[in-house]
Amino acid sequence: MKRFQTLANPMARRCHAGVLALLLLLGAALAAPGALAQPVAGLPDFTSIVEKADPAVVNIRTTATVPVRRGLPGGGGDPYELFRWFFGPDFQPPGIPGPRQGPRGQQPPTEERTVPRGLGSGFFISPDGYILTNNHVVADASEIFVTLTDGREFKAKTIGTDERTDVALIKIEAEGMPTLPVGDSRALKKGQWVLAIGSPFGLDSTVTSGIVSAIGRDTGEYLPFIQTDVAVNPGNSGGPLLNLNGEVVGINSQIVSRSGGFMGISLAIPIDEAMRVVEQLKKDGRVTRGRIGVQIGEVSKEVADAIGLPRAEGALVSGVEAQGPADAAGVQPGDVIQRFNGQAIHRWSDLPRIVGETRPGSQVDMELWRKGRNVTVKVKVDELETGKAVTSAGGGEREPAPANALGLTVAPVPAQLRQQLRIKGGVLVQAAEGPAAAAGLAQGDVVLAVNDSDVTGPEQFYRLVSKLDKNRAAGLLVRRGDLTQWVAVRPGK
Repeated sequence: MKRFQTLANPMARRCHAGVLALLLLLGAALAAPGALAQPVAGLPDFTSIVEKADPAVVNIRTTATVPVRRGLPGGGGDPYELFRWFFGPDFQPPGIPGPRQGPRGQQPPTEERTVPRGLGSGFFISPDGYILTNNHVVADASEIFVTLTDGREFKAKTIGTDERTDVALIKIEAEGMPTLPVGDSRALKKGQWVLAIGSPFGLDSTVTSGIVSAIGRDTGEYLPFIQTDVAVNPGNSGGPLLNLNGEVVGINSQIVSRSGGFMGISLAIPIDEAMRVVEQLKKDGRVTRGRIGVQIGEVSKEVADAIGLPRAEGALVSGVEAQGPADAAGVQPGDVIQRFNGQAIHRWSDLPRIVGETRPGSQVDMELWRKGRNVTVKVKVDELETGKAVTSAGGGEREPAPANALGLTVAPVPAQLRQQLRIKGGVLVQAAEGPAAAAGLAQGDVVLAVNDSDVTGPEQFYRLVSKLDKNRAAGLLVRRGDLTQWVAVRPGK
C-alpha cells in the first residue's frame, strides 16, 4: 500500500500541475482582448442599417367600396344578410341564381360601404413623397393610406401600376422624406446577408434577416426573382430587401408556402427591374413593352441533342402568330431563339423579359438555330397592348401562369384557330393539372365560358377563376375539335 502511494504521489502531483497549467492557459486566453468576441466576429450587426433605413419604410393600408344589400321597405328584410357578413356581399344562397326578389319582383335596395381591404409596406425613393410598393398591395383600392414611423398618416394617390412585374408607384404630398439608396441587384450572390423591413400582420417596422438562397429564380412570372430565407409574411409585401450597405436590392413580393404563412422561402423583385418600370410609370403612368408574336418553350437536353445544339439553351419556338412581327421576319416553328438584340437567351424565360424591355418600333437582330445551322433575321418589335397577354401562340412570348384553383395554364387563342373554330373569344389550354386534369381537360382545349361569364382572354379568365367559390364546382364550356360541352371542375383548396 505504501509503495503504491509512493509511486502514485508523484504521478498525482504531475497530473495536478498539468491541470493547473491548462487552467492558466485558458484563463490567459479568455482574458485576452476580443477573445470572447472572436467566434462571432463574422456575424453582421444590422443596428446601424436599421437606424438609417427604418424611417424610410412605411405602412400601407387600403380600403375598398363594396355594395351591400339592405332589407326591402315594409319589413321585407333579407334573411341572408348575416351570411353576407361572413362570406362577403356577393354571397347567394344555394339554388338562388341572383339577388333575392322582393314582393312583386322588387329588388332589395343596395348601398355602398367602405371596408378595410389589406395591409402592406412600401419605401420612399425620393424626398418629395414617391413610394415604391407592390401592385397587389394597392390594386382595386378605393383609398390608400400611408403611415410613417413617427405616426403621421397621409392619403396617397396612385401614379402608376404594372401588374406583370407587380410594381406600383404611389405618392403622398410631403417634402423632405427620408429615402433608401438603390443598390445593384445584379451584384447579389448566394449566401449574402440581407434583411427585410415591413409590416407583417400589421406589425409595423418589423425587421427580419437571412441570406440570399438563389438568384434569378424562375417561377413562371415575368421576372426572375431573388430567393431568400428572410422571414416574410402577409403585410411585408412592398417592403425593401436591403444589403449590408443599407441599399435596396429588391422589393419583397411573394412567399412559397403550403400553409399560407412563411415556410423558409421568400421572393423579391430585383430592384434593377423595378426601377426600369418606375421610370416609365413616372413619365407616362404606364409601362410600354415590346412583343414579337411567338409561342415558346424550354429546350430540353433531348431536343438539343436531336437537333444538334451544343447546349440545351435558348427558347424553342412552338408557334408563330400569323402576320405578327416574328412571322414577317421569317421565324418558323421549331426554330430555337439563341440571341435577341445582342443578348444571349440562356433559358426560355429570358426572352419575354428581354423583348419586353426593347422599345417598340425597334428593328433588331435575332439569332436562331435552324436545321443544324445559325440563322440571323431582323425583326421589328411591336408594342404589347395594355391588358393583352404576353402570349404563347399569339402575342409576345408566353403568358405567365398564375397559380389558380383550377390548375389551368392558358393563352390567347391564335387568330387562325379562332377563324377555324368560328369563335370570338375563349382561351387556349396550355397545361391542365390538379382539378382540371382530373375533370378531363387537356392541352389544346379551348375554354369559352366560366359559369355564366364568357371568357375573353387569359387575364380575364384568371380573374374569373380567382373569384370562384371553392366549395362548389365551376362549369366550364369547353371546345375540343368540333365538340362543345360543359365540364364541371371543382376548384382546389
